[in-house]
Order: sequence, then structure tokens, then C-alpha cells
Amino acid sequence: MTSAAMLNAPCNIGAVKFEVKLKPSPNLFCARPSIKLNRRRVLTIRASKEGHDNGSSSGPLRKMGLTDEECEAAVVAGNVPEAPPVPPKPAAPAGTPIVSSLQINRRPRRNRRSSAARAAFQETNISPANLVYPLFIHEGEEDTPIGAMPGCYRLGWRHGLVEEVAKARDVGVNSIVLFPKVPDVLKTSTGDEAYNDNGLVPRTIRLLKDKYPDLVIYTDVALDPYSSDGHDGIVREDGVIMNDETVHQLCKQAVAQARAGADVVSPSDMMDGRVGAIRAALDAEGFQHVSIMSYTAKYASSFYGPFREALDSNPRFGDKKTYQMNPANYREALVELQADESEGADILLVKPGLPYLDIIRLLRDKSPLPIAAYQVSGEYSMIKAGGVLKMIDEERVMMESLMCLRRAGADIILTYFALQAGRCMCGEKR
Repeated sequence: MTSAAMLNAPCNIGAVKFEVKLKPSPNLFCARPSIKLNRRRVLTIRASKEGHDNGSSSGPLRKMGLTDEECEAAVVAGNVPEAPPVPPKPAAPAGTPIVSSLQINRRPRRNRRSSAARAAFQETNISPANLVYPLFIHEGEEDTPIGAMPGCYRLGWRHGLVEEVAKARDVGVNSIVLFPKVPDVLKTSTGDEAYNDNGLVPRTIRLLKDKYPDLVIYTDVALDPYSSDGHDGIVREDGVIMNDETVHQLCKQAVAQARAGADVVSPSDMMDGRVGAIRAALDAEGFQHVSIMSYTAKYASSFYGPFREALDSNPRFGDKKTYQMNPANYREALVELQADESEGADILLVKPGLPYLDIIRLLRDKSPLPIAAYQVSGEYSMIKAGGVLKMIDEERVMMESLMCLRRAGADIILTYFALQAGRCMCGEKR
């Protein structure tokens, strides 16, 4: 008795449907064939895009009941299952010239041909842990929008700030840096409010550490938010910024911040010798565990404008070119690097970020210390403005800019995009 029927056994793996068709053979007497076959039997396996959507079985492919030995013997006997055919070579568009293949051994595009390959060979990665979120705070209870920085606010230190930190932590951003908007009546020529233990920044640090003990808090060490002159240091009557006297004030400021619970103090003033002096002051007060992130290469840049609006800290006269670096200078960054390393800095920062990728790479190549980059307010606002005007894809440009900073050598990035980028990396759309 021979079987004249064709065995058609459909089944599914995931969302792909497989059909197993067994062509009839005169010597086939049951669903489990003998391996002693005189005529060629062809087992055809095809895949089709059917499955869960059409209600078919979602179980594994139905097996024929053959042992490993029977499967091997069938192949040896010439009864090889057929797989789908080799796909045809895709046709080139009409008019494509016929040329001989280039005789080249190295074709870098082979490693870029698919998204899986590109992901496998990606050299630089970024995560929310690489981001530090700069936050503006003030004494008020309401959050005040900053006109030149869409999406940024002066946050009420007791309410809005705590909520913003919670949002950042939800997407893995657990490092922040605080910048205060100080009432004008508290500003003086010597910036004494900077080291008031009950001032805005120390109060805020204590509040945040009470709420989130594991939050990493960076602080800004400079006199400009507290100075009636708007400069980072004490100004002599002839307009000269006094270096050593300013450093004396900065040491008291750093100690007050450490006493409140700061994890990292960040001198941004660019005075000479301030890193060593601050290190000595912290150690003398028992704060050996507090790190120093030095603004090693801080340039006198035009990209800071929106930030100064946020803090109302524009210089009352002149500019900051006698202490911040000349944007035209490259080698000078090595001078600052060597000084900060020798004085005990733990982290070296470059500011601004994207226009100074060469400086980031220079510090990365010359120092074993962690390198930070500050994507400043002007960089942020330009990307935001371009997105609003539909000139660029804001999210893609944001992520590309951050990746470029990482590629140049930055271990951490201070960026106003921290929350937005963290959500993007976590797959959130808000």
C-alpha cells in the first residue's frame, strides 16, 4: 500500500510560519518513514510571514519524529531537505554603468552595512551616567522661565528643584551642579555671601542630601554670582582683578560648600593657584574626601551669554579676558593642565564644549585624570532655536553633539540637555 497524499504540516516559530511538505514516495507506508528509501524524497521547508496575527499555532516547528541518526542517514542517502532558494542578486537602477570591480582588499563599508554591524563596532558610547545636570536656583517659590534658554528655569530651591532632580534620577542622571541667582542686596565687592553657611547654595545642598543622600552634587566656586561687579574675583579700583585675595575668598567658599555636603567643588574663576589653595583648605578642615573639578581650560567665549542672563551676572564693566583664556590659544591649555594636575585637581574641565573638541582631545591625550566638558548655554540655545525653526532635528542633533563630546575624550558632560537626553536614552518620549 502506498501513500498518495502529501503531508502538509504547518506550524509557527514566533511570528514566522513554516510548512513542511513531504512529497509522496512508493515506499512510504507511514508518517515515520524508513530510512531505506529507493526513490528520492524531498522535504521542503518554507517560511512565510504568518503567525500570531492569523490565529495559527504559535508553538515550535512540528517534528517528524526522526532520531538524529535517521536524519543523518537520510542526508547521507541523498534525501537532503530543501531550504529556501538563494535570493536573486538585486538589480541596479537603469542607466547604471557596467564596470569591473575595484581591486581593493579593504572595504570599510563592510563594517557599516547593517544596524547590527554598526552597533557591534561602535567605538564610543554614552549613558545617563556620563551627564551632569546644571540647575539654576533662586530664593523664590515659583519656577521662572529663562528667556534665552528654552526649557530652562530658575528653580525654587525648596520645590521646583527637588522635583527636577527627581525627574533626572528617574532616567539615570544622578549628578547635578548648582548655580545660584543671588538677590542683588546681598552682593558686595568682595562677594562675602559666597561663604555664608546659611546662604542659598549651602541650604540647597543640605536639603538635597537630606532627600537624596546618594545624589552627586557639584558646586560652582567663583565670586561672580555674589559680586556687585559681576566679576569672578575682587576688583581693584583701577579695574584689575586681584588674584591672591580672590583665592582667599574662594577657599572659604569651597569649605562652606563642603561643610554643607557637596561632593565636588568646581573652581570656575580661572585665578592662578586656586586649586592648590582650595585643596589645602579642604584638607585642613577634614574634607579630604571632597573632590575638585577644576575649570582647567575655560575660554573667554561668546557662547556664555544666555547663562549670564540666567544668573543676572554680567560684568558691570569690562570683560573677563584677563583671567579666562584666549579662544585662539591651544598650547596654553597645557600650561593650565600641568598646574592643575600638580596642585591636586581630581577632574579637568574644558569650557565651552563643542567648539573646543581639539582642547578636550589635547587634555585627554596628555592627562590620566578624568576629563569633563561643559556644553554651555549658547550651544544649548542654538540647538533649541534650530529645532524650533525646523532647521534641524533637535533630538538627533542633541544626541550627536553629546556623542561628539564623548568621542573627543570627555568622561562626563555638563549639559542642560541632561534630562531630555536621559529620557531619549531610556526610550521615553515626553
